[in-house]
Amino acid sequence: MTAQEPLRRFELAPVRGIWRHELALFKRYWGSQSFASMVEPTFFLLAFGYGFGSMVAVIGDYRYLDFVATGVVGVAALFTSVFPGMFNGYIRRVFQHTYDAMLAAPVDVHELVTGEALWIAAKSSVYACTPLLVALFFGLDPSAGMLLVPLIVFFTALGFGLFGMWTSSVVPSINSFDYVITGVVTPLFLIAGTFFPVDALPGWAQNAALANPLFHTVELVRHAVFGLEPLADLGHLGALLLFAALMWLIAVRGMRKRLID
Repeated sequence: MTAQEPLRRFELAPVRGIWRHELALFKRYWGSQSFASMVEPTFFLLAFGYGFGSMVAVIGDYRYLDFVATGVVGVAALFTSVFPGMFNGYIRRVFQHTYDAMLAAPVDVHELVTGEALWIAAKSSVYACTPLLVALFFGLDPSAGMLLVPLIVFFTALGFGLFGMWTSSVVPSINSFDYVITGVVTPLFLIAGTFFPVDALPGWAQNAALANPLFHTVELVRHAVFGLEPLADLGHLGALLLFAALMWLIAVRGMRKRLID
């Protein structure tokens, strides 16, 4: 199959092979990665929840600590997906040539990208639930809707993991990720309703938030924890699925151009 030919097949065996490769690596570094992925969002939660929470006790109908806890789930989903997509994608392609070795086997680029992104999303769906678990110890009332949070995070992390992989295929050097982190990643979680309501922002920022996938994640998580709103939630979920589909298309195209063309 050449780069110009359409995708005519999708086999699960290559994806399973990629997962076995990822699992073998994960067994070596699970401790350090789990520590960073779970402790960092906990620091965000405690710092903002208790820091600003001492001045702002309630936002709307929520305790500020609960408001931040549900928002930080989105931040954790972003950080635990976009950074592995960017840095692992670049290092494995440029320095380690891991992807070249994978493509020497019966694996195509779209299968490689899919397997990597699904692995990132699966890990993130576990790690990003940490803020909710911590918040339960600080008074957050449990609800049945919390069981939906890993699924919400999975679709979010899938899109952002693919975004990271696409970014890794277009930057000229690993130092160029600084532009992406400062110019894209940071604004994403600042205008997602994570630490303060989006309706407190200027009109243009509120409109920009509607195009921010992380905003839809935060809304879905809050509704799952505090009470679902079916019509609105279907719209938020549709936005996440659309984002993931778009990112898959451009990530496959970008990686194919780098690895095959």
